Amino acid sequence: HIEPQPDPTGEREKRRAAKRAGDFSPERSAWAYNLVGNEKKHRGDLNGALADYEKAIELHPQSAEAHNNRAGIKRSQGKLDEALADYNKAIELEPTLAVAYGNRGLVRKANGDFAGALADYNKGIELDPNQVQVYNSRGELKRAQRDWEGAIADYTRAIALQPDFAVAYNNRGQVHRAKGDFKGALEDYNKALELNPRLASAWNNRGILKQTQGDRDGALADFNRAIELKPDSPQFHSNRGDALRLKGQLDEALTAYDQ
Repeated sequence: HIEPQPDPTGEREKRRAAKRAGDFSPERSAWAYNLVGNEKKHRGDLNGALADYEKAIELHPQSAEAHNNRAGIKRSQGKLDEALADYNKAIELEPTLAVAYGNRGLVRKANGDFAGALADYNKGIELDPNQVQVYNSRGELKRAQRDWEGAIADYTRAIALQPDFAVAYNNRGQVHRAKGDFKGALEDYNKALELNPRLASAWNNRGILKQTQGDRDGALADFNRAIELKPDSPQFHSNRGDALRLKGQLDEALTAYDQ
């Protein structure tokens, strides 16, 4: 006997009720394509997700959610102008869609529009103060602008909202290291790796810190682990080359630099 799965949001029952009532409106169909597109995106089928979002927009052009979702695929494909147009449309259709502001901020930052990105992050947080990813994104922007205290405040808020957010610990560690707070940086890198041992950038960042402190063996071990997780990173191989060179292993260093 298989027990029915819980339906806390009532969405399953809504779908059943719609089916019983013969609700096959374009809006309803668009909602279904959005839902399936989200699942395909989660599974890594970006082309399938894009096709579903396109169909949702065809059925219901006023769907802000569909425009926001399609923009996410376009952004991941590097089509920033198309993504920006979709985020603009989503916000035009639904000016209180907090997630669209945060997402548009990512595109604006990638385009070098830091002022526009900051305005979007601020608006997204104003509309929904619990957006963990937007605090992290705003922290990244402030770090790029060398606003160390502002960046730390945003990363710390992201961590408060989601205590297992390894990326935020890693990012905050970067700011502590930039400020010369090596103890705080090491604590954050260690926590990031405790939460997510497969976070390659945290191994690399901790390796850089250890090398700065003269721990060449520790640095090399961390760079090796980073490369195991992400072997196609030229930066990781270059850092490993530096560690080997400082240890006097020059031939191995040359091999690492060539990677």
